[in-house]
Amino acid sequence: MTSTVTLTTQNQTSFVEWRRATWQDYVGYRDNLASEQYRLFFHQGYLLITEMGWEGINHATICDLFTAILYVWFSLHPDQVASSIGRCLLEKSQNTAGAPDLVLYLGDDYPRWQAGQPRRVDLSQWRIPDLVGEISDTILASDLDEKKQLYAALGIPEYWVIDVRGSRVFVFVLQDGKYQLTDTSEALKELPVDLLEQTIAKLETDSNISAAQWFSQQVMELKV
Repeated sequence: MTSTVTLTTQNQTSFVEWRRATWQDYVGYRDNLASEQYRLFFHQGYLLITEMGWEGINHATICDLFTAILYVWFSLHPDQVASSIGRCLLEKSQNTAGAPDLVLYLGDDYPRWQAGQPRRVDLSQWRIPDLVGEISDTILASDLDEKKQLYAALGIPEYWVIDVRGSRVFVFVLQDGKYQLTDTSEALKELPVDLLEQTIAKLETDSNISAAQWFSQQVMELKV
C-alpha cells in the first residue's frame, strides 16, 4: 500500500491512491458521498475512493461489452440461473468493502433489495458472488495488487481484470486463499480467456454491439 494524494472538489474528497483509514472513516465516507459519483474500497486498514465522474469512452465501451458478453453467455446456457449487479457495493462489516465493475451470482440465491434496506450487498446476510471483475483503464496496478488481495480475502472464487489499454484479460481463480492465473473461466465453464481477448480486439474496427454479436457466434460454435 502507498501513501495518499487527496483531491478536494466541491467539499468532497477522492483518493487517487490507497490511504490509511479506519472502518469508521470508511463508513463516514460511505454515508456522506454520493453513491452514483464515487466507488469505495476498504481492506486491512486502507481506503480507496475513486471519483466516477463522466465515464471515459473506452471504459464505458468495454464495461457495456462485458455486460453484453454475460448476457450472451447465459442466453446460450439457459439452464444456468445468473444475476449481474455490477458496481454494487459489497460489504463485510468491520473488515472489507468494494464496488467491482462486474459482479456475477450463479444460481437463484442472489441478493434482492427490499424496501428500507441499505443500497449495498451485506455479505453477512448474502453469500459472496461467484465472480467479480474490474475494467481497468487508469489503475491497472491497483487492480492487479490491492484489489486482488481484497477480493481474495472475501473468498470470491473468480476475479477478472480487463486491461483497457492493453486489450488483455486476466482471469484468476482462488486456490488455497490466493488467486492463480488461468486460461479458462470456471464460473463460465469452458470459456477460454483468449476468446475474451479476441472479442476486445474486435473493438479496433467494430462497435461493442458488433463485438458481442461476434462473441455470440463463437460461443455457439463452442457448443457444437
